Amino acid sequence: MTNTLSNETTAESASADAEVRTLRDRIERNPRPALLWLAGAAVLFVLEFGRVLGGLLALGKAGRFVLEGIASIPGWIGGNVGDALGTVIGAVVSDVVSLSILFIAAIVLQSYLPWRIDDFVDVDRSPKSKAWLERLVLTAILAVIAVLMAFTPIGGLVKAEVSLWGSVLDSLSSLPTLTSRETIPNMGHRTPEGGWEGTFLGLSPKYAWAIRFALVWVYMITCLVWVWKGFNVYREHYREADWTPRDDTIRRFRNHTWGIFGLIIVIGFVTLGVFAPAISPVPAEHNIYEPYNHEFSYLNDEGEVDQILHGTANLDSRSNGQNTVGLWEYDDYDRFAPLGTTPDGQDMLTHLAFGARTSLVISLSSVALGGLIAVGLSLMTAYYKGALDIVTIVVSDTIISIPVLVLVLMILVVFQNHPLREPMDGGLLLSLVLALAYWPAMWRAIRGPSLQVSEEEWVDAAKSYGQTPNNIMRKHMAPYIASYIIIYASLLIGGVIISVAALSFLGLGIQSPTPEWGRLISDGRPFIPTSSWHVSTISGILIALVVLAFNALGDAVRDAVDPEADIGNEGAGAGGGG
Repeated sequence: MTNTLSNETTAESASADAEVRTLRDRIERNPRPALLWLAGAAVLFVLEFGRVLGGLLALGKAGRFVLEGIASIPGWIGGNVGDALGTVIGAVVSDVVSLSILFIAAIVLQSYLPWRIDDFVDVDRSPKSKAWLERLVLTAILAVIAVLMAFTPIGGLVKAEVSLWGSVLDSLSSLPTLTSRETIPNMGHRTPEGGWEGTFLGLSPKYAWAIRFALVWVYMITCLVWVWKGFNVYREHYREADWTPRDDTIRRFRNHTWGIFGLIIVIGFVTLGVFAPAISPVPAEHNIYEPYNHEFSYLNDEGEVDQILHGTANLDSRSNGQNTVGLWEYDDYDRFAPLGTTPDGQDMLTHLAFGARTSLVISLSSVALGGLIAVGLSLMTAYYKGALDIVTIVVSDTIISIPVLVLVLMILVVFQNHPLREPMDGGLLLSLVLALAYWPAMWRAIRGPSLQVSEEEWVDAAKSYGQTPNNIMRKHMAPYIASYIIIYASLLIGGVIISVAALSFLGLGIQSPTPEWGRLISDGRPFIPTSSWHVSTISGILIALVVLAFNALGDAVRDAVDPEADIGNEGAGAGGGG
C-alpha cells in the first residue's frame, strides 16, 4: 500500500512538473533536435539575408509613412477649422485632436505596460477608476515625449540616429543573395566572336535566367519543407500532448484535394510577388519605372558593341499586333523575354511579377485593415451592446446597401488629387477604400460568434474579478472568434484581387508606371486576334487562376478549422464588384 501511494505521489508529482514545464524547459532538456532545425533555418536565412532585410526595411518605411500620416491629422483638421472659424479655435481643435489620438494610443499600450499605477501611488479607487487614471497618466507621458520630439533638439538627434542606422541597414540589404541578379546575372550582350559577355558563366541570357528562376523555386520549396520539418520536430520532441485539435485540423486540410490545389497556386503567386526582382529577366527600375535613365549594351548590325536606353529599345520591342516579341523569344537587342513583351515594349514577365507584388500588398493590407476594424467593432458591440450596436448596424447596413464598385468609384473620385493617391500610384488609397468597403461584411460574419462568446460564464467571471473591458475582450473573447475571421479573410482575398484588377482595367485603379495585371489586360485587349495575343490572354488566365486558388484555399481552411461553419462564399462573391 505504501509503495502504491508512493508511486501515485511520484506520478502526480511528475504530472505536475510536466504541467508547469514551459517550452523553453523542454528544449533545455533535449536541445539537439531544436538546434539542428535552427541551424538549417539559419543557413536558409543567411542565403537570402539581404532580401529579408530589404523586406523588413520596406515594412519599416510603410510603418513610418502610416505614423507620419497619423501625425499630420491634427494639423490638417486644425488648419481647416482655423480657415473657417479663426486661428485660435483651429489651434485648440488641433491640440484636442492630438490629445485624442494620444489617448487612443494609451488605451492600446496600457495592456502591455510592465507596471501599474499601484506600483507608484497608493490610490484608493475602484479598478475602473485606476484604469482611467493609468490611461490619463500614459497620455500625459506620450504628450511630453511628442513635445520633446517636435520642439527640442532631441527630435533632431533621434532622427539623425534613425537615419544613420537606416543607411547602414540599407547597405546591408544590398548584399548579394543566393537568388540575386548579382549572383546569377542574365543581362549581357553578344560578342563579335559569337559568345556572351556579362552573363552567368558566359551562358546565353535564356539559360542564365532559367538557372536563377529554378533556384528561386528550389529555395522556396526548401523553406516550406523546413517549416513543416520544424512543426514535426516540435510535435515529436517538445509537445506534451500526443494529440491536439490542431492535428485534426491539419489532417482535414491535407485530405482536401481542392484546397491543396489552391494552396499550391497561392504559394506560386506569393513566390512570384516576393521574389519578383529575382524572377524578372530585367530590373523593373530599368525596364518599367525609369527606362530612359538606364542603358544597356548590345551588338549592333555593324558587329560593334553599342549602348542604348531601355526606353528607346522598348519602342522597337512592342507587341502591338504588327510587331510581336512572343513567348520565349529575344528582342532585336538580345534581351530575353520569357513571356514576350507588352504593347509598351516592357518585359511581360517583369510586369507580371511586380504586378503580383502590387496585388499581394493591396489585398493583404486591405483585408488586414478591414478585419481589424471588424474584429474591434464586433468585440465592442458584443460587450457593450445597446446604442453602440445599433449605430454599428446602421452604418454597416448603409455601406452594404451601396454596391462595392460604386462605393469605391465614389471615394476614388473624391480623393482624385489627394496625397494619399501618390503611394503605389493609387495602390494605398485603393487598399484603404477596399478596407472601408469590406469591413461591414466581415463584421456581420463574426458578430454572431462574438455575441455568443460575450454571454459565456468565463466572461462574467472575468468581469466579477474586476478585469478591464479591454483585457476581457482581448484575452477572453478575441481567441474564440479568431477562426471565423481567418476563414472569412481567406475567402475575401481573391475578391479583393479581382476588384483591383477590374478597377485598373477601367482605368480607375492602379495607374502607370506601377505594374498591375488588370491594366495589362486592358492594354492588350485590342491585340487578342493578332500575333500579340499573349498580353491579355496570359494576364487574364493568371487572374482567374489566382482568384480561383484563393477561393479554394478559403474553402479548405473553413472545412479544416470548423467543418460545421456556415460562412458561405460571400467573400468571393463580394469581390465581384458588388
